[in-house]
Parts: sequence; structure tokens; C-alpha cells
Amino acid sequence: MSSSDSSSSSASDDPNPKLKPQPLESQFQSSLTLEDSDGVARTDDASVAEQQQEQQDEGSGNGSVDGVVNVEDNGHRDSSDREEGIGSGEARDGDGGSGGGGGVVWRRANSEVELEVEAPASPSSSGYAGGRGSSGASSASRADDASEEDEIEVVGNDDGGAVGAPDSQAEWTPGKRHVDEDDASISWRKRKKHFFILSNSGKPIYSRYGDEHKLAGFSATLQAIISFVENGGDRVKYVKAGMHQVVFLVKGPIYLVCISCTEEPFESLVAQLELVYGQMILILTKSLNRCFEKNPKFDMTPLLGGTDVVFSALIHSFSWNPAAFLHAYACLPLPYATRQAAGAILQDVADSGVLFALLMCKHRVGTSLKVISLVGAQKASLHPDDMLLLGNFIMSSESFRQVTSESFSPICLPRYNPMAFLHAYVHYFDADTYLILLTTRSDAFYHLKDCRIRIETVLLKSNVLSEVQRSTLDGGMRVEDLSVDLQQHTGSTSRVEDKPHTETPERIRESSLVGLGGPAGLWHFLYRSVYLDQYVSSEFSSPINTHRQQKRLYRAYQKLYVSMHSKGIGPHKTQFRRDENYVLLCWVTPDFELYAAFDPLADKALAIKTCNKVCQWVKDVENEIFLLGASPFSW
Repeated sequence: MSSSDSSSSSASDDPNPKLKPQPLESQFQSSLTLEDSDGVARTDDASVAEQQQEQQDEGSGNGSVDGVVNVEDNGHRDSSDREEGIGSGEARDGDGGSGGGGGVVWRRANSEVELEVEAPASPSSSGYAGGRGSSGASSASRADDASEEDEIEVVGNDDGGAVGAPDSQAEWTPGKRHVDEDDASISWRKRKKHFFILSNSGKPIYSRYGDEHKLAGFSATLQAIISFVENGGDRVKYVKAGMHQVVFLVKGPIYLVCISCTEEPFESLVAQLELVYGQMILILTKSLNRCFEKNPKFDMTPLLGGTDVVFSALIHSFSWNPAAFLHAYACLPLPYATRQAAGAILQDVADSGVLFALLMCKHRVGTSLKVISLVGAQKASLHPDDMLLLGNFIMSSESFRQVTSESFSPICLPRYNPMAFLHAYVHYFDADTYLILLTTRSDAFYHLKDCRIRIETVLLKSNVLSEVQRSTLDGGMRVEDLSVDLQQHTGSTSRVEDKPHTETPERIRESSLVGLGGPAGLWHFLYRSVYLDQYVSSEFSSPINTHRQQKRLYRAYQKLYVSMHSKGIGPHKTQFRRDENYVLLCWVTPDFELYAAFDPLADKALAIKTCNKVCQWVKDVENEIFLLGASPFSW
């Protein structure tokens, strides 16, 4: 389908967002939409804001500009200085097609400074591949179709062919990738997504692809860019070059950089860099800054020896784990009594001096973790991001995953206390289910071992572990199980009232046959509880049965999440988007967020009604899919 349409409604004018949400249908019907020349329907306030945002992102609007550097201005340079730096910038239109040098333009935009750099039309062989070989009329689907697990950009090689990679998440194994590559390798430049960690002296610390030592010159170039901007009193945020974004994150003496042409939003890439930095802090704590204060040329690579597999697994999860952008965690579906039994014994252990006790398991597909139960000491809070980083650290480390073995290791929780170590006792009951006991005492191994024995005894007697194995095999909620004849419940806080309609159950069933899936063509949904900071995701239906399609859907959710929460053009209450791949519908209230994907031919009214039914369905089974009553965890 070549045409696309979208609509959204803003929450900025809501005087009391805590009031009961209006019916979802009325929220869409009351939105004043404007039809743009590209066929996209937007609300009046959202369209103006988006146009302003596009103007900021696209620079001066000249199509010949190939690169944009966005930096934050701290007020150390006035506008006249920037105008003097234009030089021959006015003549860049005439030079844009030549292979010579480019013009530079400084201009101020909303207290920020954007540096527009006109790059040469053809990058040199010694530089990064940039947008070479990429079509200008790109789309999200085309970019994601070319996005494989090794993230090789499909571009023509010297022989006119293309470079590809296997399309299977199941074949992925954590570990360092392509250590024989460097910045002179053609295959290295064609990777679609790079991550780098370096010090403020330019020493490479980590690279997703290639050997860090062979990339020392490239790391020095990145450090020079950051230092050049900082010397002018500014802070570089990102660089746009063709289809590529170069995103920078400065954390004291540590620099993190992501180079991506996956068309992910800037906000998402920054959040991913924050998680990569958090993973490093979990291993070393923030006290490493003191080492750089004593020796600016300190080499911290030996301190991270053997942790490439941890960073690799985390970066891999960015494409498959919704927790990475929702900042929430998922629970394994269990009967309420079973979860209560597990929570009771964990609470007894927590009262004996354990800071946090977590019973978790690995999801049967991918590397995402599921929480069975967790408790903590009074006034102790555990952030979902810390749970993500801790689970990734344990599941990706071979030493922890030995069944029936016991491990005792210092770890740091960045959101709890980034300056100090806690001590984690880890024990695997089977290949997928494990227990984590966290304490502040370094001599508590034998005490935690006794606690584990007590916990294991209770779990076996109450059949918790067998229920966990059964639930892991059965999977979660399926859109095919959503009944189209759910009864209307007035006064429910997890759904809104449907207006009278003329659609019959037969018509709804007929529409559900389009592309299979659930009612009205529902393919998938994500539901996030705002209060609990937990989410539930449906199993993938048959229309989304390949890893490439699933990855593309998660990327679409990611963009939808950013657009809903963007401070520049939002936040919004509702949003409806249609393109050639899906109909995406998002609904945000003070209590929950719902993201749903439908067949691209799905009817808008029926999609809205189905979302109401999904909310009611989640409300009906919340005792089984959420960990309720976790009042100490008020993150």
C-alpha cells in the first residue's frame, strides 16, 4: 500500500490528566485533522510542531546538504560569531554536486547550535561508508528488510553484488563479532549499527565490531570531534550524514558513540547508549572516574576483559526486547496462588538481611527475561533498567549459567547506587530459572546459601518450579484467544466505553480473517502498566512469524513510543498510523499505555473497539500476568 495516514491528539491541553480517560472513539473523533500534501493526516497542533521539528532536523531545508551536526550551546558564543563563520556557505548550492570540499554554516535554533556540513558527494575510500549505495527514497520497511543480525548494510560491492547476512535470531550467539575487521575493511563500513566506548584521551575501550586496538585511529577521530566542539563551549549531540546518524553521549571521562543507519529515532539511540554505559557501571561502578582523575591516559580495557559477550548481548536485545525502550519489566504468566507462594518465601528471606531477592527465568524465545517474583527490603527501590542490566549480565555470562552451581559476584546497580558494589548470589535451578539474592555484605555467601536452600525447598513443595516450566512452554497471551464477544463493563478503569455501533459480530469475524491474527486484524500488542512499571506482550501471530518481521515491528513500536513521549511534538494521548506494513494504534493514559499492530487494511473503528477489548482482557487476567502489590518498588 503506497498511501499512508496517521492521526494523533495532544495531551498538553488537559488540565487534569488524572481524571478518568474519555472514550477512545471520542478522543479520535474530536481530533481536528489536517491533510498534508503527502497524504498524512495529523492534528493541527501536532502537525505544526512536527513541521517545526522537521525544519530543525533538516537544517535550512536545502536538499543538497549531506551532513548536519547538532550541538548544545552553553552561551559562550554569540550569533555574530556564527554568521562570520559562514564564509562561502551561500555558494554551497553550486558546489554541492562537485567532489570538492563543502561549506559550513552555523545557525542558532531554540538555544541549540546546528552545524550544517556539506559533505563531498562521494566519500573517500578511507572514510566511513556513510550513505553510499543507499536509496534516497528509503522507508522504514526497506531499511529493516536489509537489517540482519550482523547488521550488514546491503550495498553494491566492487563487483556490483550485495553483501548479506543470515536472517535468523535463533542462530545468534553472544560474543565478539568479526574481530579481524578494522575501519579499512569494506565489510566493517557496511555494518548498519556500530557502538563504541572510548576514553576522553581517545583510547578505545569497546567496539561492537572489529578489534579495538585496530580501531585506535578511528577512536581518536571521534574523540577529536567531541573535544573540538567542547573547546568552543558547546556539546555535540549527533551528526547526520546521508542515511547515517552519529550519536554522542559524554559521561565524564567516558565517551559513547553510536553510528546507525537503521532509521531509529535519535532519542532511542541515546537511550541505548545510556544502557550501554549503565552496563559498564554495573561491572565497574562509577568510581572508575577517579582512575582518570589520577591518570587521564588510564587504560581501562583490562578491567573489562571477557565482558564483550555481555555488551554484545545487551546490544542484541535492543532489537528484540521491549523493556529496552519501555523501561519496564515483564512477568511470567502464572496462577495467582503460585506467584503468592513464591513471593512469601522470598519475603521471609528479605526479612533476614537480604536487600533484594529476585526469582527470574529466561523467555523461551530470544534473550528477554521474565520475572517470577521479587521482593526487597523496606525503602529500597529497584529500577526496571537495573533489572534489565542485571539479568543481561547473568544470562550472558557462562560462569553463572551452570545448573546447580553457585556464584557470588560483586555488581553495581546504576540506578540504586552507582558508586558502590553490592554482592550477588546467583543460583540456577534449571537451564532457564534462576535466583538472585543481593546484599551489601561481602561475607554473606554462606548465609545466602542457607537462604537459597530454604527457598528451593518451598518452591519444590509448592510446585512453583513445575508451574514455571509449564508456563514457559505455553507462552503468553495470544491475539487469537481474544474474544470478540467480551461483555461491556461500565466503570472499568482499564478500558473506556464504546459508543453504540452497528457492526455485528459476524462483520467483526469477517474482518478478523484479513491477514489472520486476532479480531479486526489484530496482529500484536504491548500493554504497559504505568503504576507498576510492568508490561505484557502478546505472542507473535502468524502474519508476523519471521524474525525479520518481528524486528521490524519492534522498531515501529520504538518510533511510536518516541513520537508519543517526545517533548518537542508531544506528549499525545492517542495516535493512529497506517502504512504499507501495519496499522499502528497507540493509546496513553495516566494508568497504562497500549501499542497495537493491525493488518494494514484494518478498519479504524474496529481497531479502536478491539483495543478497548484488549484493555478489558488485560484487566481480567492482571492477577496472572502482573506482579501486584509491589509497593516497596516505587521507582
